[in-house]
Amino acid sequence: MVTNFAGIIIWTNNFPTLTSFYKKILYKIPYSEKTNFISFKKDSFRLGIGTHSKVHDSNQDPYRIMINLKVSNIYEEAQRFKEMGIIFIRTVEKEHWGGLICTFNDPDNNIIQLLQFPEI
Repeated sequence: MVTNFAGIIIWTNNFPTLTSFYKKILYKIPYSEKTNFISFKKDSFRLGIGTHSKVHDSNQDPYRIMINLKVSNIYEEAQRFKEMGIIFIRTVEKEHWGGLICTFNDPDNNIIQLLQFPEI
């Protein structure tokens, strides 16, 4: 029986650029870092980035999967990302469920979304 989610790995052939990007947006010290794999950890969930021999070029189908990052203040984070040169494909908008969302691409063309859940 599956008891929880353990994490997700983004495979790339653009490891130095992707690693630098995620270090900046997560502004978090990696949980582990090797020459071809890096892992960020929050509670029991891990986000890994690594090289893979079968991955070439950037993502040609970015809408297949989207990585959601929970934030406490979406407007502050969106501004910080804009100052880093990130271009949003969807600016901050309120969703029908009451939360806020904005969307951008990482350097490999994977889609990342910032989510701010409504206060209850």
